This record gives sequence, C-alpha cells and structure tokens, in this order.
Amino acid sequence: MIAIIDYDAGNIKSVEKAMNYLGETACITRDRDRILHSDRVILPGVGNFKDAMQKLREYKLIQTIYDVVEQKIPFLGICLGLQLLFESSEESPGVAGLGLLKGRILRIPDAPGLKIPHMGWNSLTWKPNARLFQDLPENPYVYFVHSYYLQADKEEEVAATTFYSVPIHASVECGNLFACQFHPEKSGQIGLKILQNFIQIGVEA
Repeated sequence: MIAIIDYDAGNIKSVEKAMNYLGETACITRDRDRILHSDRVILPGVGNFKDAMQKLREYKLIQTIYDVVEQKIPFLGICLGLQLLFESSEESPGVAGLGLLKGRILRIPDAPGLKIPHMGWNSLTWKPNARLFQDLPENPYVYFVHSYYLQADKEEEVAATTFYSVPIHASVECGNLFACQFHPEKSGQIGLKILQNFIQIGVEA
C-alpha cells in the first residue's frame, strides 16, 4: 500500500488518482501506524511553507516522517513536499522545515517575459544514475506550479535540473528520500513513468 500523507494541503487527490491508475492501492491518511506500515509514502501538496509546517506539527506528522526515513521506507515529496524536506524557505522566514536534506528554498527571481508563479511545462536534464528517471527520454517535459525553487547544497543529491529565470534543482534523491519540484501526477505519460519508477524502487539495504 502507498500512504499519501494528509495535512490539508492542496492537490492530494490527483496523486491518489494517478496511483490508482497505475494499479496501486493508495490511502490518504494521517494515521501513524498506517503510514509506517506502508510500502511507500508520498508527501504531495501545494500551498504555503509556514502553513504546511504548522499542519504537520498539529497532526503530529513530523516525527512520523522522520520515522519513515529512519525505517528506510521509500519516500517521495512532490512540489511543496520537496520544499518541506529542507531546512527553511524564503517564503516563510524564521520557520524551520523538516531539515532532512541540506539546501535553500528561494524565490524565483523576476525576469523579462517570465511570469511568477511559474506555471507550465519545462524540460528536465536528468542524471543517468537517477532512479526516478530510468527509461525516460532525454530532456522530458514535466509540469510545474511554483514560485519558490530549490538550491540544494549537495550536487550529488540533485537528480534533475531545469531552467526558469535561474537554474533550478527540480528533483533530488538521497537514500530512500526522493522529491520532485514538478508534478508527476500532472505530467502525462512521462509523469506516470516517474511514479512507476518510484513504485518499483526497493527498500534500501
């Protein structure tokens, strides 16, 4: 079973539908035992960094997420779910994130001809060893909706990049932790393949 963490964020149902389409049993839940006994865990969502951290704290999900990572259950953050894995965000100064990965969440700089939030399709450059992107074509297009972006500290954790006003770390991988700034559940067949790759990832030894 795949647990989709419910913390009142937007866009959670579309992830459930994508998993069901792939033939997987998905459960939107905030129940600790259910999450920790799942085969995979997903933290999706769109929304505000501060509000999201408050909800995770209110629903006592922060320690549950730490335990998922400690137990090496494959974990996927999507959009806001990626940003929450890091230490902080310019969107909410002074608010601590989960701190599971090192890096900065920054506002996309204004640039001539570019709209913020960034809403639309961008191509990815992915690393050959990136497990989420196996068997994908070069420079696949995926769908983004965001005003803030990741600048990861460790280059070896960056799985894919894109460019929108600035270079953007669009996906990261570290052990059993995976995350995408874009929305695979809204990215057509490419996105479904990325989700399928996540489903097929085994528990780390």
